[in-house]
Amino acid sequence: MEFLLTIHSLTSNFADRHIGARRQSDVDTMLKAVGYDTVDALVDTAVPKDIRQDSDLALAAALSEVEVLAELRKLAAKNKTAVQMIGQGYYDTVTPAVIRRNILEAPAWYTAYTPYQPEISQGRLEALLNFQTMVQDLTALPVANASLLDEATAVAEAVLMMRRANKDKTAHDGKTVLDADCLPQTIAIVKGRAEALGFEVEVADLSKGLPEGVINGIVLQQPGVSGRVWDQSAVIAEAKERGALVTVAADLLALTLITPPGEQGADIAVGSTQRFGVPLFFGGPHAAYMAVREGMERTLPGRIVGVSKDNAGVPAYRLALQTREQHIRREKATSNICTAQALLAIVSSFYAVYHGPDGLKAIAETVHNNARALAATLKIVGRELVSDSFFDTLTVRVPGKAAKVIAAADARGINLRLIDADTVGVSVDETTTPEVLSAVVVAFGAGPVVEAKGFELPGTVLRTSDYLQHPVFNTHRSETQLLRYIRRLSDRDLALDRTMIPLGSCTMKLNATAEMEAISWPEFASIHPFAPDSQTAGWRELISGLEADLAEITGYDQVSIQPNAGSQGELAGLLAIRGYHLSRGDAQRNVCLIPASAHGTNAASAVLAGMKVVVVATASDGTIDHADLTAKIEANKDVLSAIMITYPSTHGVYDADVREVCDAVHAAGGQVYVDGANLNALVGLAQPGKFGGDVSHLNLHKTFCIPHGGGGPGVGPVAAKAHLAPFMPGDANKAAHKAGADEPGTGVAISASRYGSAGVLPISWAYVKLMGGRGLTEATKSALLAANYIAARLDEHFPVLYTGEGGLVAHECILDLRELTARTGVTAEDVAKRLIDFGFHAPTLSFPVAGTLMVEPTESEDLGEIDRFITAMIAIRAEIDQVAAGDFTVENSPLRNAPHTAAAVISTDWAREYPREQAAFPVHTLRQDKYFPPVGRIDGAAGDRNLVCSCPPLSEFEN
Repeated sequence: MEFLLTIHSLTSNFADRHIGARRQSDVDTMLKAVGYDTVDALVDTAVPKDIRQDSDLALAAALSEVEVLAELRKLAAKNKTAVQMIGQGYYDTVTPAVIRRNILEAPAWYTAYTPYQPEISQGRLEALLNFQTMVQDLTALPVANASLLDEATAVAEAVLMMRRANKDKTAHDGKTVLDADCLPQTIAIVKGRAEALGFEVEVADLSKGLPEGVINGIVLQQPGVSGRVWDQSAVIAEAKERGALVTVAADLLALTLITPPGEQGADIAVGSTQRFGVPLFFGGPHAAYMAVREGMERTLPGRIVGVSKDNAGVPAYRLALQTREQHIRREKATSNICTAQALLAIVSSFYAVYHGPDGLKAIAETVHNNARALAATLKIVGRELVSDSFFDTLTVRVPGKAAKVIAAADARGINLRLIDADTVGVSVDETTTPEVLSAVVVAFGAGPVVEAKGFELPGTVLRTSDYLQHPVFNTHRSETQLLRYIRRLSDRDLALDRTMIPLGSCTMKLNATAEMEAISWPEFASIHPFAPDSQTAGWRELISGLEADLAEITGYDQVSIQPNAGSQGELAGLLAIRGYHLSRGDAQRNVCLIPASAHGTNAASAVLAGMKVVVVATASDGTIDHADLTAKIEANKDVLSAIMITYPSTHGVYDADVREVCDAVHAAGGQVYVDGANLNALVGLAQPGKFGGDVSHLNLHKTFCIPHGGGGPGVGPVAAKAHLAPFMPGDANKAAHKAGADEPGTGVAISASRYGSAGVLPISWAYVKLMGGRGLTEATKSALLAANYIAARLDEHFPVLYTGEGGLVAHECILDLRELTARTGVTAEDVAKRLIDFGFHAPTLSFPVAGTLMVEPTESEDLGEIDRFITAMIAIRAEIDQVAAGDFTVENSPLRNAPHTAAAVISTDWAREYPREQAAFPVHTLRQDKYFPPVGRIDGAAGDRNLVCSCPPLSEFEN
């Protein structure tokens, strides 16, 4: 009995395993370096007293991992799994076990960061290049990105792209026309974005030709939401003749059988890759795609993986055209997309690798034949189909009997789509069995399923071109081959499972296995986003509980978890502010003040919300320049909509004047948006909803432990005060989903599904329950201690640029290399690349200040790992001093030649002015556990000049 009690005590305190530096001796060591006796004393100095919350977080006591998993099992049991035949852009699919276990559930893949440092990201970059190649081949368009968030928002991005890319003077300012057969959630999303930006959207049946008037662009759906497949080449040609651009939202599986958009003349193709092995996840996360014709690639939103070469001439992958990233373009950005659904894109790309072109075509043919058999059976009993030409979806007219058919199917464990009182939709997928088909026809009052006769796709839409001919899609047929390919790619990368990722601004903390465990349970993963409420009680209870906990943590009155990325949370918050002003008759309030140091997505989101950006200068100490702020408020007092501030600031400091800034904006009639990107430094200590914020977005993929997944998934909930609650995100699909009493809001829908990327919410739910209020507060304090320890240890080697009260930083610090660069020529990028030789991912490079490195250790790293990083940085400073002393030139230094591959180190023609040992083993601890990057430093400029963004032939590597 005593032994069991001991085991329980060990498993009940999860915080002790989440927080790295928990031993008192380690804490004392760190405090001594910082100059404080206690952590509380450090916190009391760093965090301004006038923003500190006056009570502990009112959250339930922390649970053990065993208890949390038991609670998740109870919630899962309240969901009802069914055969999902609702369709409407979402399909059940089979995630091959080798992919589920070795990618979706593997920390080597899900703990990786966005591949901004390409030399240590070659594995995930190759997987994403496979994704692009898959999309390019299936859509027959030459350039694709990797990736976007969901299909509806991808269409919205395409619409905005058409509006900026259309150079026809007569059509540039024309309306956007959406086909009536587009997904209803797509139409809702596009209308919401258009309303904010002030352009016209018309919905029309484009199979009957184009409507009158000037048209900027059109959007077609292939197949349509009704299931209809038709030859769209004529209407595409008509649109081109009238100066319009053309987007086709296309189902990739259908494109294995039907003519792809590129071959019909489309400029842009968009869609979802969900049915390529990605679970339904109650609506997300799912990777959307976008492909474009030649000439449009440099305005393509999202990320593009390109092929360049390293310093030895070896082909190497990187993110191409990175200057388009929103953190650089700011208010000139054409999109606010930052997070991509990288992990889900990788899953779908491996699905294509697993099946190959023949396997995908076989799945498509089986799906189509099952739909044909269903159609033939229903026709026998006189059921009328809306279209006789379809791929996988039938729309069936059953006058006055739709509800009865839906109920009969439900009684047999099957979900169909209720369109209206007279119409039912049925979508077949790869999981559909003969037994399911039999049950469906019985629900319609039909007899046994007959052979699939008739209803063949018309010859005018049949695909004749090849696809997925690259060897990567035709080699890994056995599980042995595929497993080794997956392992080979993951071994090329550095992720959190190998090393600390000390990135400022993008918190990379522990993503505990217990938090991750529930996401692939069928009771969570196999639920359709438009399933009836009677089947989703567990999901909605989990979501409402998480929203309530986040409201308590932030001090706001209401939270919506719908936004499926931080950038989308920003847009949701700004649209709520816009809606609030409009409701008060203040339509003229459209100016958004944004500090110069802000995240670039802030400005991009403000533009998408229909606001005019006015930049506020930064003072020499890194705070907001109050003279400039006062002047900008006075100049815009009658039109001021909001200010967007990040707190703690992007400079990693608790600005003591935050209440003063909030009060000044409120006095002028504006609202305060507090960017929650740095909430990791506030949880349990201060609440933005209590110190002046009206609305914030949070990053669950930072503060609340959803892993970054190589660049996504992310979740960016929006939290607001009561007066903004009516303008929180609404449901894009109210017609197909009967909203319950917990309807999230009546504002503009932000994501395609009501709860966004619900599939990863159990991670954050579990994190909050495992930590409890006290654990969350201790985590914040530990993050502050770790950051200040690094700042104190490294300041003499790399000066800390900005500090706050008592010379302290918040949860991150900026190391200033500009003087060293001026004196020696060694750049911050050189340091970032040299850190790879020490087995570290680089800190954030040159953001928010050029020539600097921003470091965030998080609360999860132990003292040993933090000291390992400090040792590496001190060793690198010694090498910079060698350059200064003339031991070697900067061009021939280990810094400029970093990172060093194994091939470079063992080369027989080593002619560098430093020894091989210094190159490969700069500290002795690397001798046993050494990571060698697969490529050397990559030539980014060459890759941008010669854009190649599909899988290169194997001969490139042989040479």
